[in-house]
Amino acid sequence: MAVPKRKTTPSRSGKRRSHIKFSTKNIVEDKKSGEYRLSHHIDRKTGMYNGRQILDPKD
Repeated sequence: MAVPKRKTTPSRSGKRRSHIKFSTKNIVEDKKSGEYRLSHHIDRKTGMYNGRQILDPKD
């Protein structure tokens, strides 16, 4: 069984994990209602997407 000869240093493990991070969400302000929403998603309050009515508006 393979066993490491020396302890892995924090900088070495940090280099290995350099690509592991949280990605930022693409939040935009809706032009009509002024609410914040994710881009390319339906506005749940009004039911609009890309200028068209997709869902019935929430009461």
